[in-house]
Amino acid sequence: MHTYQRLPVTFTHGEGAWLVDTDGKRYLDALSGIAVCGLGHAHPAVTVAIREQAGKLLHTSNLYGIAEQQQLGETLCRLSGMHRVFFGNSGAEANEAAIKLARLHGHRRGIDKPAIVVMENSFHGRTLATLSATGNRKSQAGFEPLVQGFVRVPFDDLDALRAVAANHANVVAVLVEPIQGEGGIRIPGEGYLEGVRQICDAHDWLMMLDEVQSGMGRTGRFFAFQHSDVSPDVMTLAKALGNGVPIGACLARGGAADLFGPGSHGSTFGGNPLACRAALAVCETLESENLPARAAELGARLLGDLRNALQSLAAVQDIRARGLMIGIELDRPCAPLVQSALQAGLLINVTAGNVVRLLPPLTLSDDEASHLVETLSGIIHGFVADA
Repeated sequence: MHTYQRLPVTFTHGEGAWLVDTDGKRYLDALSGIAVCGLGHAHPAVTVAIREQAGKLLHTSNLYGIAEQQQLGETLCRLSGMHRVFFGNSGAEANEAAIKLARLHGHRRGIDKPAIVVMENSFHGRTLATLSATGNRKSQAGFEPLVQGFVRVPFDDLDALRAVAANHANVVAVLVEPIQGEGGIRIPGEGYLEGVRQICDAHDWLMMLDEVQSGMGRTGRFFAFQHSDVSPDVMTLAKALGNGVPIGACLARGGAADLFGPGSHGSTFGGNPLACRAALAVCETLESENLPARAAELGARLLGDLRNALQSLAAVQDIRARGLMIGIELDRPCAPLVQSALQAGLLINVTAGNVVRLLPPLTLSDDEASHLVETLSGIIHGFVADA
């Protein structure tokens, strides 16, 4: 089905930060499959894990114990401070689980029609519930009636959240991205997550963080919420968790961790041995090579170098980053930059219409980072000059 506006390129293989197309041309991948391949392509540890597991056991069923799933759950809880994990196959499924947890929480409180506060310009998935939670009218158009039970407020606006608390007695949770990815790499101000935590605590709401794009070391910590002094009640992961092997996770702590019981939720493929073995290899590599710290260091360098390279362009309105989540905001739509970069052997993305989004692998070398800045800044200078 025609669900993708594909670029005119097909890749045959990759290594590290590089992909090779059917003509043998090499491309620096500064998008990582949209924040999926955080360890780059064909990472040895992930490759070995997949090969070994494929030769042993791919699938049994969640009717039985799965050792790799148990080990991965324990690892993620240790890294995050959460207490329990439900495994699915994608970020949308992880967010579906979070939405169901919030509704269970509401019904346990005697609220017949529980509502969840979500943010403008957010993105949580394309299933009907996660699409309804998403703050993008373009994505929703044509799929009405949407799922009810969501109250929308501006991102990074605690006063708006307080107003909801004062006027909506049926709210049971807040679902928010610590950094809005699809919304244009929007980083909230200092104290925002702490403020959300305080409001949630005051009203017995679940604080639910969508870390599908920001998790797994990308922002300079294992999880973006760890830049603050708070912990969520629920957190969702996917994308980089499996470095390309589909897996999603919904983590919970405290009372939220005990809401699901047998029969409450499930997944045929979720948490199968292959996906969990790959994700374990990712976690082990992130820890052993201290890649979150590398992302913080490299992100700061890229931010400084990009600002220096583009500072003469009035069309560049802002350059912002948290680790290796980087956004370059222009004063005009800039989708043509994607094709120009492709021709120059660089893979980037434009989101929110006018924001160049960079999500390079955490294994990017210093030389590759310099190549990225040099190539991209030249393309942006040319684009602005031709306008």
